[in-house]
Amino acid sequence: MKLLRIYILMPLIFVAAITANGQSYQKTATGIQTVVDSVQIEIGFYSPSTVRILKWPAGTTFTKKSLSVIEKPQKTDFRVRQSGDNLLLKSKKLQVSLNLSSGKVDFSTPAGKSLLKEEKSGVKFTNYNDAGEKTYHVYQAFVLDKNEDIYGLGQQQQGRMVQRNLKLHMIQGNTDDYVPFFLSDKGYGMFWDNYSPTTFSDNQERTFFKSDVGNCVDYYFMYGNNPDGAIARMRDLTGQAPMFPLWTFGYWQSKERYKSQDELVGVVRKYRELGVPLDGIIQDWQYWGNNYLWNAMEFLNPGYYNPQKMVDDVHSMNAHMIISIWSSFGPMTKPYRDLNKIGALLSFKTWPESGVQKWPPNMDYPSGVRVYDAYNPKARDIYWKYLNKGIFSLGIDGWWMDSTEPDHLEFKPSDLDEKTYLGPFRKVRNAYPLMTVGGVYKHQRAVTSAKRVFILTRSAFAGQQRYAANTWSGDVSSSWQSLRNQIPAGLNFSLSGIPYWNCDIGGFFAGAYNRSWNGSKGAKNPLFQELYVRWLQFGAFTPMMRSHGTDIPREIYQFGKKGEPVYDAIAKAINLRYSLLPYIYADAWQVTHNQSTMMRALMMDFNDPKVRNMNNEYMFGKSILVAPVVHAQYAPETIVKTDPNSGWDKNNNTENKPKAIAIDFTQSKSKKVYLPAGTVWYDFWTNEKHQGGQEINQKTEIDEIPLYIKAGSIIPFGPKVQYATQKKWDDLEIRVYPGANGQFTLYEDENDNYDYEKGIYSTITFNWNNARKILTINSRKGTFPGMLGQRKFQIILVSPNNGAGMTTNERAGKTVTYTGKKLSVKL
Repeated sequence: MKLLRIYILMPLIFVAAITANGQSYQKTATGIQTVVDSVQIEIGFYSPSTVRILKWPAGTTFTKKSLSVIEKPQKTDFRVRQSGDNLLLKSKKLQVSLNLSSGKVDFSTPAGKSLLKEEKSGVKFTNYNDAGEKTYHVYQAFVLDKNEDIYGLGQQQQGRMVQRNLKLHMIQGNTDDYVPFFLSDKGYGMFWDNYSPTTFSDNQERTFFKSDVGNCVDYYFMYGNNPDGAIARMRDLTGQAPMFPLWTFGYWQSKERYKSQDELVGVVRKYRELGVPLDGIIQDWQYWGNNYLWNAMEFLNPGYYNPQKMVDDVHSMNAHMIISIWSSFGPMTKPYRDLNKIGALLSFKTWPESGVQKWPPNMDYPSGVRVYDAYNPKARDIYWKYLNKGIFSLGIDGWWMDSTEPDHLEFKPSDLDEKTYLGPFRKVRNAYPLMTVGGVYKHQRAVTSAKRVFILTRSAFAGQQRYAANTWSGDVSSSWQSLRNQIPAGLNFSLSGIPYWNCDIGGFFAGAYNRSWNGSKGAKNPLFQELYVRWLQFGAFTPMMRSHGTDIPREIYQFGKKGEPVYDAIAKAINLRYSLLPYIYADAWQVTHNQSTMMRALMMDFNDPKVRNMNNEYMFGKSILVAPVVHAQYAPETIVKTDPNSGWDKNNNTENKPKAIAIDFTQSKSKKVYLPAGTVWYDFWTNEKHQGGQEINQKTEIDEIPLYIKAGSIIPFGPKVQYATQKKWDDLEIRVYPGANGQFTLYEDENDNYDYEKGIYSTITFNWNNARKILTINSRKGTFPGMLGQRKFQIILVSPNNGAGMTTNERAGKTVTYTGKKLSVKL
């Protein structure tokens, strides 16, 4: 058969041909193949819940190996039957219908409930010459239900939750990370497996993907019955998220940039002196020296006179250090020379433009910095060779991979004609972050299993979760609107199947706050202080709590001292994060082991129409509802003068200065919070109970973020510490929130190696029987070196009169000694 000579993807055909109304097709081990209206169509089950659709012009030849999809088709039982012009393929979980006259494909449940339909005549191939390679613009349109909501598509800064009625030009950028996957509230997901610049468009008539380059239309439809199920199927296809070390879930301090090793080590030392918890410090760029030495992967800046001592000093204070590395190299670096020899440097304009570090760039002295070809396996080997020798060998704990989109300045369409190892750049453009991050992950895993890989990256693509990558939202500005945008940005990113996300706490560009306001500027400017505190409180409930930015230093002591409202609010948020580490680490295990999601849009957990498009609240894990304060309550939200008493003259005109406005951060304020229907909620701070399905007026303080705990939750609280592993979890407080049955699994391992992949870890599952008021602590499963043989659990049954504002000793509860054997506690 001609098809098998030109392109073999699916297992061998085992039924030669079946005729239906004059239209022939072949049944394969995983689905069917046919030609309709000069379009070759291949439908293949990857699992009972996931099916791949391939279409290409009949008679053409091509090969494709997916960069994102790593799963192979499973053996799946399915039946094929004909109903009129429609060919029906049915597995246990999914039914696919192919119209043999039009080639239109529809998806439904086995019971016939419609999920997604292609538009009739909705596939198009337009001839295109891609830098000498004959290929196509590829297009596929679908028809969604009028009232259907979809989510995902990566991260955008548009402040919206539902991704309907919009048009996106999907090409990776600094603050926009595109993943061509959307998830429907009907419980399915759809992944468009294409890496070229792509247009996604949705309106009431049609929804389509159109990619600049493609030899075929190639997409996966997956039915999970609910959002968690659809995300699980996406991770089945593209890879599972490994465990991060426990220390990565502590607090991280950074800025643009520490300029010497003494300054960096001094920050860690100051936190230890103040008694404020800290687990990580980050070294930003230019530790290598000037721009001609860009990303040399060596400490050539004289301010770093003994880098080994710097790393050792940080470690001696029980902190960790990650460091900025880039996708580009200066012309005077060793990596540049080696990469240039094999033709693995790209030529489009990137950052930095000038070799002179002054701003603006002096183009009389171009930097000569070039992006490396991360698609080339030999180039990835060179990248790691210098990274391993110059930095990893010092004991650096992780990687801050900046500009992984990568930076592309003064963009011209012809830039995409440039040849990479996999062909024209246009063909693989959006997968660049996947390739460069994957290169570092794979190489480090090959070197050692004693240290878990941790990568902080500015860009991402489908499948990147398998490379231990935590994506941040890029160089966002410091403003209230920017803060508001971060919530739906992080939630939609998580709904794209990639569970780890964070942002620069306080926003990156904060220079506007350096202008004096009421006689104060920078970190003492109350406008910035309020924004920073609220952003930090939000950051405490993201997968990585990391303070970073330019223009204004972000260390806690820049904002005042102990006993002052802003300082105390910052310290309180950081300490709260640490008290929740047992809960957070257990949730990380659910991400790895059960394909869960840490930052959860409310539509994932509640069948409540009012939360389908809610972009200012979310669940952190499955128990804690987070409602960040995202509007200024104490100081003006804008720093531009709008009236004589607004507090700021945008021209800094001293002749007509506005009257000073007193800012009293000790005053109580309020905000409205919606509590989803279907459960009872407890105010985290007061334990006051509220019925779901209503909006309440929540009292707020500068040092408290509105938090609510779902009835039936069991939450462990860890000890007060200065770093994540300072104390063992031998005396945990276990809070039980009654009102529904509940379950929680405490997860523990060695905290920083890959022994857990061999089953070396332990779990303890708690079950709450609400009717009988009994908490059952089940027998421990598993073991690992250093595991506690005996421990105490201080069990608190939460109520409005028990727990809020009390010390552990003051709360009414029961303390039990647990030795790994099952026991029950009546409360």
